[in-house]
Amino acid sequence: MNSEQIGVILAQIGTPKAPEAKAVRPYLRKFLSDRRVIDYPSYLWQPLLRGIILRVRPKRSAALYQKVWMKEGSPLLVFSAKQRNGLQERLGSRYRVELGLAYTEADIGDAVRRLEAAGIRRIVVLPMFPQYSSTTTAVVYDHACFSALGRTKASGPAPKRFVPELRLVGSYHSRRGYLQAMRKRIEDQLEHLSERPDRYILTFHGIPKRYVETGDPYADECRETARLLALEMGWADDEWQVTYQSRFGPETWLGPSTAETLIRLAEEGVRRPFVFSPGLVTDCLETLYELGMEAREDYVRHGGSETGFALCPCLNDQPEWLDFLADLIRTEASGWESRDNEQRCS
Repeated sequence: MNSEQIGVILAQIGTPKAPEAKAVRPYLRKFLSDRRVIDYPSYLWQPLLRGIILRVRPKRSAALYQKVWMKEGSPLLVFSAKQRNGLQERLGSRYRVELGLAYTEADIGDAVRRLEAAGIRRIVVLPMFPQYSSTTTAVVYDHACFSALGRTKASGPAPKRFVPELRLVGSYHSRRGYLQAMRKRIEDQLEHLSERPDRYILTFHGIPKRYVETGDPYADECRETARLLALEMGWADDEWQVTYQSRFGPETWLGPSTAETLIRLAEEGVRRPFVFSPGLVTDCLETLYELGMEAREDYVRHGGSETGFALCPCLNDQPEWLDFLADLIRTEASGWESRDNEQRCS
């Protein structure tokens, strides 16, 4: 076994293989069947999911994916691969970095198996979600732990004799390196604008309000990230605000809504909104279409300036962001590295 090399899994939720309904359908089925994401009783939810949602939504979602699909493939997959490659370069041969997607082929379980096949016994699992949520971070934990144990669910036999050591990276929503990487990304974009924005919108992916009321710390961490970023940027209190996007279903979600906020700002005469997503660190459908196209169109249709609307790209493979992630991984693996050094000295 390669007892000294350390495995790293960059974990994302996932993406369809192609912008086609037949590819979107299995992705949505897995995603919307996860009780971490939709926690309604299965006897109520599954008939609705399979009988209505999976008949209608895949075609609609595929049409949206077609609007943002890149020559190389899904934006999330393209940028995630660049993140993986950039981290591998920074971490060197001591580490082996794999990409794992929760609901997509080449998933987190496949990443665990590839590392084990290489003889790696210790794995750092890094959810690419700075703010903890049961709908993202905990999903990654489930997939990584069940895969390492050799199980597909919490009950049943465990066929594996050896289980690798796992380090599950938690929230890093207030880490200095993360904040500095965002500041650099925003400052770089501001240099290309002819005028200073008159409102900064920090939009986060939404979750049902009920999840927060029953223990999910996500909303508090989003607000803290936004507060610290505003301090980092030197924004006055009336220059920025937090909003939430990507609502789904009839429940009450975290608010205010990003789309509704931009419409209201257009009607109030805000002409240069600057939109940035701190929680989505990799450009995907939610940023490129929902913000870059749909929200922009709504804003302009209600009187906003098309040339004044600015969307800042996600952190993607920005060098400062990857530098921070490399340091974060080394910190998580520091106990293993120290133990290896002690063994070599003895």
